[in-house]
This record gives sequence, structure tokens and C-alpha cells, in this order.
Amino acid sequence: MTPDIIIRGERVVTTAGVHPASIHVCDGVIAAIKARDEVPGECAVFDAGRSVVMPGQVDTHVHINEPGRTNWEGFETATRAAAAGGVTTLVDMPLNSIPATTTRESLEAKIAAAKGHCWVDVGFWGGVVPGNTPQLRRLWDAGVLGFKCFLIHSGVDEFCHVAEVDLETALAELTALGAVLIVHAELPGPIDEALRKQAAGAASDPRRYSTFLESRPREAENEAVALLMRLLQRLARTVRGTPHAGPWVHVVHHSSADALPLLRKAREDGLPITAETCPHYLRFAAEEIPDGATEFKCCPPIRERENRELLWAALSEGLIEMVVSDHSPCPPELKLREFGDFMRAWGGISSLQLRLPVMWTEAQRRGYGLRELAKWLCSAPAGLVRLRDHKGSISPGCDADLVVWNPEASFRVDSAMLHHRHKLTPYAGEVLSGIVETTFLRGRKIYDGGQFPAGPIGAMLKRGNP
Repeated sequence: MTPDIIIRGERVVTTAGVHPASIHVCDGVIAAIKARDEVPGECAVFDAGRSVVMPGQVDTHVHINEPGRTNWEGFETATRAAAAGGVTTLVDMPLNSIPATTTRESLEAKIAAAKGHCWVDVGFWGGVVPGNTPQLRRLWDAGVLGFKCFLIHSGVDEFCHVAEVDLETALAELTALGAVLIVHAELPGPIDEALRKQAAGAASDPRRYSTFLESRPREAENEAVALLMRLLQRLARTVRGTPHAGPWVHVVHHSSADALPLLRKAREDGLPITAETCPHYLRFAAEEIPDGATEFKCCPPIRERENRELLWAALSEGLIEMVVSDHSPCPPELKLREFGDFMRAWGGISSLQLRLPVMWTEAQRRGYGLRELAKWLCSAPAGLVRLRDHKGSISPGCDADLVVWNPEASFRVDSAMLHHRHKLTPYAGEVLSGIVETTFLRGRKIYDGGQFPAGPIGAMLKRGNP
């Protein structure tokens, strides 16, 4: 069969390594990977030259906020930013949309809002909140790729956090379904105690980043990970011999290096717990954040320089398996930039379009290469949502989702270049390496040198029907 298009280059990142190759695409799927010059004369060819050809990135942690808070972000703006950043698959968080994705009906409302407005493929997380355990199977049957909960106030009242009893009930149901639960793993106790100490002590300056950092201590994450381990141990004993050997729990946006020994112990004990981190935890350091620069605020917080390097070591070890954006935008006025008040500003970082260059800039400084980058940004996130047979890899049978980018080129981040709805970001002015040139979704160009030639051809991804 003659391919619809062949995409070839000198540096193609496949499961076999980085080498010259030609990717033969039929009906949007990779049909074969052949030698670079093995190209039928009558076939359309895209030649990447010395630019890197990598799998389209998979970002499983994105807050698109539509419907209900489309003035914060939206499917159209978020997915255009994704395409410009070489991201071809997003999984949307169940908050901060209104309604939150905690019922089948709210999922249907979200899908209706997304259809016809997505430049990349989009899947959905369902939400776990107190009292919605009967809804979980309905959401699962409707196609969510997994579920999300908070162990602390989420920041929005319509998505309540769960207590231990709620979590245990939900995990039992998710075990029966075989679904993954991703967890915002901070417990309120250590944070409440830190705030009490701040209130009882000398007046703390809310413009200083150190004031905010002290209010979100590492203990909140450490104790949350310990709680998840206890629940997994308890539930594993009750489900032995069933089709699923226990619930799979994934810790999102992990930032505390102090909890890494706990995660290592969990792995040694065979507990099904995995973890991710984010580019901002691997790029920035608390000591370098200027007073009043509330665009850096996120929860958990960006921590100290030594903590950052321990996260890199955990990523290298495979203890932390992936890096996702946690793109969590808001209107600039909610960042209170004119006041510089870290304690009252919205916590969330806009970064969806910049994940690849941020990670490449920092990874190459530490001696990591293209294969590690593809694992962290593509194949591991695809595995989390069980899309590895279709996404995150340049392999026969996978969708022809590809990003072509120049790893030697650098640029200074100008907010005007960003396609997110709002442009305030801590990366403004940063010099980054790696320029995305062209993005393909199922063999079609969706981004090419600043243009979006294909229009919103992204599909809605549902469990069992990718």
C-alpha cells in the first residue's frame, strides 16, 4: 500500500533509539518505519532534515476550565497552545470547569463544549468527591480515562476534597473497575499548623515568596503519600485473588523530595503507586523567586534548589516516571500582580505551550538526551491513561502524532507568542532551547511555523475507543 505521507529525518526518536528513518503513514496511523531513503517516488514526503522527529507529546494534567470558566481558558485556546508546543494529546482535569466532571451528565456537557473546538486529541478525567461513589461506574462506562481527587481544598468550592473514609470507599469501587486514581497529595493538617504558627508569630510579609513557601510545608505532601501507602496496603489485603490486585494510585505534581524514600519503599513493597512532577519544579528554585512575583505561585509550591535536584535524581531513577504541565491558568487579575500577595493570589502556572523547551533546556544541562525526554513527555503519560498502543510512541500501529523540532535553536519567551487565553507566565523572558517547527496529528499538519493549517480536527478520546 502506498503511504499517504512519509515523514523522514536524520534524528527520529523511536523505541529503538535515535536514528535516520522514514515514517510511513496510512490512514493516520504509522504503517511502517523504514530506512530514511526508502521512499516510493509517487508519495508525499515531509523531510525534517536535521530537526528531531519525536512522538507527539501527551499531557495528562491540563486544566481547560470549559464550560463555566471559559474566561480562564477554553478548549480552543488550550488546544492551539498545545499544537504550537508539540503536544498532540491532552487529558482535561475534572475541575475548574462548572459543572465539575463528577457525574455522567457533567462529562457529557464538557464533551459537547469541546466538540469542534480542539486542535489536538482530548480525553477526560472524572472526579472523585464526597458522596459521588455511585457515579464512578457511570463515568467509567461513559469513557473517562481515570479519576482525580484532592486530599485538601481544591481551590474551588464545587470540587470538594475527600477525607480518608471517602477515599477508601472510592478506592474499593475503582479497584472493581480497574481504574487509576490520580491524587492531589497534600493533607490539610500540616498546612493549618503552619498557618497558625505564622499568625502567632511576627507579621509575615505576603509579598515574600518565603512566606507562602512556609505555609505549604513538605510535611503536607509527605503525610499524604504515607496515607496513600497505608490505604493501598490495607486494600491490597482485601482484594487478593480478584482480577485486579489492588487500586492503582498516581501522585500528581509531586514536589517534596522528602517523600521520595516513601515512594521508593512503596515500589520495593510492590504497591501500585506512581508519581509525576512538572517543569516548574524542575526549572525554578524558591531562592530565586522575586518578591511579589505571584505568577510563580502554585500548589504544591516550587521548593528550594536542593529539592529541585533531588527531583531530577528521582526522575533519572524512574521513581518519578513522567513530567506533565499542570497548566492551570486564570485571568491575570486573580494573580493579584499589582499587590504581589502570594497568600491571596490564585495558585496555578500557565505553561502548556512551553513544556518541551523547558524540559529540554534543563535536561541537556544535566546530561540527559532525546530518549529520556520522549519517555518523560510522551510514552509514560500515555501509559498512565492506557493509551500506549495508540499514543506517545513512533511505532507501527500508533497514531502518526509527531512533533518536529530544532534542539539546537533557542528563543526568549515573549508572552505575545503564547496561544493560551491569558499570557501571564513565570517563563516570560526566560531563554529556552528547542523550537517546535511542525506538529502532526494522525499524519496531518496541525501546526507549521506559526500557522494552524488543519483547523480543529482533534478527536474526543474515550476509554476503550481511542
